[in-house]
Amino acid sequence: MAGHSKWANIQHRKGKQDKLRSKMFSKLAKEITVAAKMGDPDPDKNPRLRLAVKAAKAASVPKDVIDRAIRKSQVGDAEDYTEIRYEGYGPNGIAIIVETMTDNLNRTASNVRSYFTKHGGNLGTTGSVSFMFDRVGEIIYPAAAGDADTVMMAALEAGADDVESDGDGHWIYCADTALAEVSEALETALGESTESRLIWKPQTRTDVDLETATRLMKLIDTLEEDDDVQTVTANFDVPEDVAAKL
Repeated sequence: MAGHSKWANIQHRKGKQDKLRSKMFSKLAKEITVAAKMGDPDPDKNPRLRLAVKAAKAASVPKDVIDRAIRKSQVGDAEDYTEIRYEGYGPNGIAIIVETMTDNLNRTASNVRSYFTKHGGNLGTTGSVSFMFDRVGEIIYPAAAGDADTVMMAALEAGADDVESDGDGHWIYCADTALAEVSEALETALGESTESRLIWKPQTRTDVDLETATRLMKLIDTLEEDDDVQTVTANFDVPEDVAAKL
């Protein structure tokens, strides 16, 4: 789930990504193939592909898998994927954005709609919730990259717009069109980042109670398990006392 929040940090520490390791590899490889097919197969000449490869390496995707995904983009009969965004509301009106990459629009639309309905939400139209989010670039550094002031100065000099720091690390935000440029400038100043990606950043977040958090996580887990779903973002946060009960 994209976005910086205490809940995201807790989920990361619990190793949620490890449970979905094979699916994550597959989704990252799909992004590499699409990025390479849409642009140049050389990451140095294709910013989107460069970011996709970097994300794959950060997730420990083997080099041969990355190379195979790039080669696949150059094959004449490679699958044609369509990128489509779904927007809707989860339990208690929490706004959710689902980004997908699919070779069958009917299948994906039907599945996403059924997931929302089954878990107490409802799918809306395009634009129904995205106005509550900002499309930005997010670059993540570990706490070891430096103190908050050092990272803030480096980020501003690199062209970033904002930085959020806590004991777990630093989240640097920039314009979506400047992500590759800012990421490269930061690597010179701070070294390689943990992640660089485009996200939907909630303008505000709503704290949820235990029942709502439980229902939301079931919906988000179901969405993320679908092979066509690339990312899921929601505008909620889980207070520490509620997180402890989960």
